[in-house]
Amino acid sequence: MLANVDALLLARWQFGFTVAFHIVFPAFSIGLASYLAVLEGLWLATGRQVSIDLFRYWIKIFAIAFAMGVVSGLVMSYQFGTNWSVYADKTGPVLGPLMAYEVLSAFFLEAGFLGVMLFGMSKVGPRLHFLATLMVAIGTFFSAFWILSVNSWMQTPQGHTVNAASQFVPADWWAIVFNPSFPYRLVHMVLAAYLTTALVVGAVGAWHLLRDRANEGAQMMFSMAMWMLAVVAPIQILAGDAHGLNTLEHQPTKVMAMEGHFQSHPDGAPLILFGLPDQAAGTVRYAVEVPKLSSLILKHGLNEPLKGLDTVPRENWPPVPVVFWSFRVMVSLGLLMLLLGAASLLARYKGKLYEWAKLHRFALAMGPAGFVAVVAGWITTEVGRQPFTVYGLLRTAESASPLHAPAVAASLIAFVLVYFAVFGMGILYILHLMVKSPHRGEHGIEPGAPIRSAGITPAPSVALDRTLNPAE
Repeated sequence: MLANVDALLLARWQFGFTVAFHIVFPAFSIGLASYLAVLEGLWLATGRQVSIDLFRYWIKIFAIAFAMGVVSGLVMSYQFGTNWSVYADKTGPVLGPLMAYEVLSAFFLEAGFLGVMLFGMSKVGPRLHFLATLMVAIGTFFSAFWILSVNSWMQTPQGHTVNAASQFVPADWWAIVFNPSFPYRLVHMVLAAYLTTALVVGAVGAWHLLRDRANEGAQMMFSMAMWMLAVVAPIQILAGDAHGLNTLEHQPTKVMAMEGHFQSHPDGAPLILFGLPDQAAGTVRYAVEVPKLSSLILKHGLNEPLKGLDTVPRENWPPVPVVFWSFRVMVSLGLLMLLLGAASLLARYKGKLYEWAKLHRFALAMGPAGFVAVVAGWITTEVGRQPFTVYGLLRTAESASPLHAPAVAASLIAFVLVYFAVFGMGILYILHLMVKSPHRGEHGIEPGAPIRSAGITPAPSVALDRTLNPAE
């Protein structure tokens, strides 16, 4: 069946599938690394056993999520060279160094301290171990910095010239790195990572509180997660609004698709809450809308004019239904996060944070919401940029490798099978760890760690009372 589909569409499906799978792991590990640093810092500052117990509880989950993020990320470079070789050739002089900076700074920083963080609790002093945890957390932030700089340049390219080979070459690195949309994307993504982690931690805490309200570890993780939601969710909504205004300035067609504005509105545009976008007919059928509210949100005036897709050539329209609905999924989940944070404040005020079962069930149901919102936001951003890979300069159809559809279909099927098998087992194991109740004297990774590395003499691991046989 896939062999009869266009190779370009198959390549887009493949990249979309692998990136959507990949993005959830960095989003989780960025927030979880910071959470681990906070827990260890609290332990050093207060000496409370519960803090280090939770650190040991979550570090096992972090190790698996981090590993799956690294492995799934390797596939991106593979696809650049196979399915998108023209894109890689044309953008390589700009994007190649930025990706190298991510490896040389962020990934090396993470890798350099990760071993100490995971296996060094009993081998180095507590302060040095805390420094390693901090470095890993900072490394995850630097990784987000460089990756989002790369993506943002593709959305709002500047600081480059085009050489005789039609390649984008750097002219001003500061302008390339700090392109117009980069600060907004960085803030929005990092806050999304913190919210995603808070929702997972809150859901795990809620799960265990529903079974044992007196569990001190469950109480602490649930309380910390709800504080994060209550504080960060409103900030994220403000950051999202600022990001939307920046997108309206630099990528107005994307905003038109997000809002479902096929027609221009010279006297104030309505906010379409729901409807069925019909791209062929250029209208939103069965639209439920609030008059002039879109103009108020985007232009801060009820009667401010807003252009529609009727001002854009049809060949430059993104897939409107996909962008329209992914944006609404992201916003709806963001509002539910705000509601959960507000409900937790009410419960905290009434002294029922650990007793309110309805709040715990709400938090448990919202556990996966951060991942869904991150994927929906990524779809809005990337599909909304279509039909361009470099916005306004390089079309997606001109970026693909000259491959036949069956070859792309075969690799797509292989990716789907392998991803669901390998990462499915990893996710199931993470859930298995989460189901276990946090307890006093929690063990970290070290008790089950390898006693030696390959290539090193096994003599130190041999029991002292054992007699060695030369034949062994």
